[in-house]
Amino acid sequence: MPRSALRRRAAAGRRIVAALAAAAAAVAGLGAAAAPTHHTVGDGGWASSAWLGSSTGSGGTTLAAVRASINASTGAAAGLTGAGVGVALIDTGVAPVDGLPATQIVNGPDLSFESQDPDLRYLDTYGHGTHMAGIIVGNDPSTGTVGIAPKAKLTSIKVGTANGAVDVSQMIAAIDWVVAHRNDDPANPIRVINISYGTGGTPNSWSDPVQYAVEQAWLKGIVVVAAAGNEGNSDTVVSDPASDPAVIAVAASTTKGTATAADDDFASFTTIGGTNRSVSVLAPGESIVSLADPGSNVDLTYPSAKVGTTLLRGSGSSQAAAVTSAAVALLLQARPTLTPDQVKTVLTTSASFVSGLAMQRNIKALNLNAALASQNLYATGWNRSTGTGKLDDARGASRLVRDNVALSGDNTVWGALNTTTWSERSAAVTSWSGGTWMGYRVAGDGWTGTSWASKTWAAATWTGKPWNGATTWTDPDWSGHYWSGHYWSGHYWSGHYWSSDDWASASWS
Repeated sequence: MPRSALRRRAAAGRRIVAALAAAAAAVAGLGAAAAPTHHTVGDGGWASSAWLGSSTGSGGTTLAAVRASINASTGAAAGLTGAGVGVALIDTGVAPVDGLPATQIVNGPDLSFESQDPDLRYLDTYGHGTHMAGIIVGNDPSTGTVGIAPKAKLTSIKVGTANGAVDVSQMIAAIDWVVAHRNDDPANPIRVINISYGTGGTPNSWSDPVQYAVEQAWLKGIVVVAAAGNEGNSDTVVSDPASDPAVIAVAASTTKGTATAADDDFASFTTIGGTNRSVSVLAPGESIVSLADPGSNVDLTYPSAKVGTTLLRGSGSSQAAAVTSAAVALLLQARPTLTPDQVKTVLTTSASFVSGLAMQRNIKALNLNAALASQNLYATGWNRSTGTGKLDDARGASRLVRDNVALSGDNTVWGALNTTTWSERSAAVTSWSGGTWMGYRVAGDGWTGTSWASKTWAAATWTGKPWNGATTWTDPDWSGHYWSGHYWSGHYWSGHYWSSDDWASASWS
């Protein structure tokens, strides 16, 4: 690429960083209740805290090395591809890069603010979701990089924007949608949900609506894999919804550049759990090489993370969760009758012994071949949430902000919500009707074939008013964005939306 073009891309990245800093300052000005937490600015709630190199070497950890590390390259696991298993990725969308085969991708509803702009709808302006999708189903023709479960069917439900901005209500609606539509494709029923996200709060597990939502998915036969968080080894509080006692909570491991798990340990950036719940399993999450999303926020902000022209190194419990979700898809391809509780038992009881702090805390590393052979199907019980708690308790100090007005109280992005009424409808799988969720028009009413992916859920104009009293959801600051081939053009973003919830990637560099 000419140096002039590189300078333009670097300048665009600096403009985005400046916009994020300005948005963070606006949030801080709202007072303590709406100020961002200590989560990394720009992560917007997703569990990749930065993008960087590591002790694994400057080239990062390839997906082939990841597969070997989780003992999925040989034996019974070697021929598994995830075929016939659907994986729902609730994230920042996916970009139509060459490394994501359209035949393996389905676009569920776009519930993000960018859904109101037809040039941004379904697309990954942040770069996080594309990286996760690459770990799961990627197949990059230019480098031969192949995801852990390349024949799984991935349904992308976009909730995050270019800075990751998302509210817990959008996440809840997305989980409800997956449950309602889990069997739309009988050949590839959705059996796994990947959530590389944590809310800003630490709500009571017995009433939290977010944890209730993931529990309903679990009870309907969907394995939920969630990132534990990236607040470092001194942090023992697992992020919500990984904090739910039912789901598989994943912390990131460092492989130390070897194929054996014996020397693995907690990555230095990962939350280790133990206070509100223990981490379920360790999976590789340090300097993972997966697909880049050219022109996205991450791509422009962290040019040193690029590996060639199509790949990017990222570290976090986000990546570890995606590895685990893909491994679950392989397990369910081979053993489709396993229930979510049995999947969790098989994975945790067959995991490999590691070293260091993880060994001291009796947290083990994912071992797929051992899981395939395990007959330990005993499932322990867990205390269930009522779902009737306050949305603000899940939000914590991290609040979505539009034009300096924070979203708070028993209000979703689209309007008021009675959590008691919602919890009843969520359990009955009636919170969605066509493209309406809890009576609010948030998407179209059915599947179309108009996108680059094999099929797409229709879009709709939001009819409700923004919580700050504006008359429209249109964001004129996005007018410079458009999709041109595989590259974003016109990067002059200063968005109205900000959220400091924790998306669990630790670094990009």
